[in-house]
Amino acid sequence: MSIEKDPVAHSTLMLRALFRKFPNGQAPEAYYDYVRGAISRETFMTHRDIRMAACEAASEARCAELGATPHEQVDAWIASAIGKRSDWVLIGGPPCQAYSLAGRSRLRGKDPVAFESDKRHFLYTEYLRIIQRFMPSVFVMENVKGMLNSKHGGSPIFDRILSDLTEPKPGLSYQVRSLVVDGNELDPVDFVIKSELYGIPQCRHRVILFGIRSDVALGTSALEETPKQFLLRKANDKVSVNEALAGLPALRSRLSKEQDSHEAWVSALRKAPESLKGWHLELRATIEEAMGIAASDAELHMSAGARFIPMVKAPGGAMPRELQQWILDPRLGGVIQHETRSHMRTDLYRYLFASCFAEAVTYGPKLRNFPPKLLPDHVNIDAEEIPFADRFRVQVGGEPSSTVVAHIKKDGHYYIHPDPSQCRSLTVREAARLQTFPDNYFFEGTRTEQYGQVGNAVPPLLARKIAKVIHKFLSSPRGL
Repeated sequence: MSIEKDPVAHSTLMLRALFRKFPNGQAPEAYYDYVRGAISRETFMTHRDIRMAACEAASEARCAELGATPHEQVDAWIASAIGKRSDWVLIGGPPCQAYSLAGRSRLRGKDPVAFESDKRHFLYTEYLRIIQRFMPSVFVMENVKGMLNSKHGGSPIFDRILSDLTEPKPGLSYQVRSLVVDGNELDPVDFVIKSELYGIPQCRHRVILFGIRSDVALGTSALEETPKQFLLRKANDKVSVNEALAGLPALRSRLSKEQDSHEAWVSALRKAPESLKGWHLELRATIEEAMGIAASDAELHMSAGARFIPMVKAPGGAMPRELQQWILDPRLGGVIQHETRSHMRTDLYRYLFASCFAEAVTYGPKLRNFPPKLLPDHVNIDAEEIPFADRFRVQVGGEPSSTVVAHIKKDGHYYIHPDPSQCRSLTVREAARLQTFPDNYFFEGTRTEQYGQVGNAVPPLLARKIAKVIHKFLSSPRGL
């Protein structure tokens, strides 16, 4: 049973719940017809092969808001889902705007009094209430790393959360453990999971708490005897952006605020090297040449993408085996939701410069590295501090990506594609690949809403690895 307050995200979760009703890749062909855009959602949901699974999915994925929806209703859903099971897992991530660094800066700066009284500091108490009421064997709670140094009323909010989760109510206690560091005496940073160390092609660092009800923990001898088996296992190698995006069709971006066409787009790229005038660094000749080559290569990129792009072979040749097995689905017959945004000509110049710079020196440029003609109007290069100095951030092909966050729905400046010849920001499918969503995972809503759903997620492959640890724990022999 899952709860999601956003109606569009809920539609996505319900669709995925439906897909899971057909395990082992046995989803009816109607599912693939729908995600390719061949049939409408209404036709899909009423299809004879889907109707029963759709009803079950609707009772699993609920559109509601914790704290706003009456507790009685939420509790009835949970009780129904649990049934008579004694072992079950509560998973949740309370909204994090009040904990994130950007959120705290924005909220506190506007109105310090309002920031202190912001009820979002304590949305975790809805999660806590469910623990108090239903006493799960295990809980998993996720949040942003900013939670560790967030304060409210001068006191660390993490200390309060940890205390509340350790003893939710008299007579009920939990061992709150780390999934990456062994031991009971832990520092706050020991709860941080760095995704790139565990086979995820993204440097996403999140706090994840593994809570075990004390009686269950005491009754599981393996927790004391071999505790390291209940930790995530590090991957041998990091997975790069290029490996994660392997096989996806190369696309051109579109031009915004002027007539768009393939010819106009290529013409814009050919003029981009002119923006280097007045930039007197030794690197200029190398980057100018790379920009010219990229503009020539761009002539091959005729398509700006589509909801569905047919392909003969499943796209993922250079992808590591684990990722291939998790992400690829030959039944799709191509790629879904791989469509580019439109960009202003001036931003195309910046994107082309940034991606060529990264190819030359293996790291992305900050605004101080930009030629004068490519600086945004408000930037003073001589200032001691430049706000958002990395606002044009190219994803370096040979490394894991930076964190994919919901801001990607507002603009693509932080998510510039590493291939200069494509000169654009990432598509929804590319962002989903970096988050390790399977290629057959379909996001409902507008493209902006799709980006938001991708950015708000926990990487599904990481979630699966955590689930394996939890399953191993719950399957361990338990004493009387």
